[in-house]
Amino acid sequence: MALEPTTGEIEVAGITLRYLEAGDGPEILFLHGASGAGWNPLLDRLSADWRVIAPEHPGFGLSPIPEWMMSTGDLAFFYLDLLQALNLHHLHLVGHDVGGWIAAEMAIRNTEWLSSLTLIAPAGVAHPQAPFGEVLLWSTEEFARRQFRDPKRADDWLQVQAALGMDIVLQNRAGLARLGSNAGLSNPQLPYWLHRIDIPTLLIWGKDDEVIPFACHEAFMREIPHAELFPLALAGHALPIECAWEISRRLTQFFQGARG
Repeated sequence: MALEPTTGEIEVAGITLRYLEAGDGPEILFLHGASGAGWNPLLDRLSADWRVIAPEHPGFGLSPIPEWMMSTGDLAFFYLDLLQALNLHHLHLVGHDVGGWIAAEMAIRNTEWLSSLTLIAPAGVAHPQAPFGEVLLWSTEEFARRQFRDPKRADDWLQVQAALGMDIVLQNRAGLARLGSNAGLSNPQLPYWLHRIDIPTLLIWGKDDEVIPFACHEAFMREIPHAELFPLALAGHALPIECAWEISRRLTQFFQGARG
């Protein structure tokens, strides 16, 4: 049964961080992607057995861009401070899209608080033969068309964006631009440090992803010791919405096998 998430706030590094939370049990921290924070079908399923915490990144939604936020590395340090503030030990860290990039940047810095790492179609590492989509140049309508394989889900997502209001949509774009304006949605240095990730790691990717191409998984798989790949055929980029059942089932198996 889906649980209605509650809204909370916490002060971290001088920032009021907003988050959604539902469920009981071992903790999962879910870091959202470029389209902004929200509760999705994957989180619904996971919260049946786990305590799911889904923050809204500083600089997105209702949060102004902090002066110190110049890269995903800055958010990585911020979220490591959050884990300490919330005293979250043995955490399962899950990130989608830009959230996956931030999660990887966290894990190359410090895995002390983490039991596992799951990267769902993460940005962060570009592929020379499969460039990222020009997310910052796309209209909201084009982004919807490219991230969903099902046109009906794309239409539903556009209605949600319209309900949020243009201020939040524009703020999400501004936050994304701050994180990904220099080298697109990637950090050229990140592949050199992925070997530092010393916890169980699962990569989940749609083979038909038109935002972060499937080929981008290669560097993550090559550099992260003992990483596992869960490829999804006939799946695009909006995996937490379109493939929630498949992913939640695989994550349950993965979490149970991870330390903690």
